[in-house]
Amino acid sequence: MTLYALAKIDHQYFLFGAAGLVCLVAFVTLILTPALSSQGRIWEKAAAGFLSVFVLAALLVVGVLVGLVVVYYYTDISNFVNGR
Repeated sequence: MTLYALAKIDHQYFLFGAAGLVCLVAFVTLILTPALSSQGRIWEKAAAGFLSVFVLAALLVVGVLVGLVVVYYYTDISNFVNGR
């Protein structure tokens, strides 16, 4: 039964990959490109790029931690929402 369940998740990987690609394109378009184009010198562009990527990494870490907390406490959250 478990092997059959694992065989049916390949389309979910495609959807998660597509969502990740959309998020990456949005980051580059909305955050990284304006940050780099607003600076004049090479070292300023490098600093702006580093800070933008640092913010992206921080957002990813926060998102993963929030997701793990939701998965870990899912039954408690579900009971709280349903009023049990």
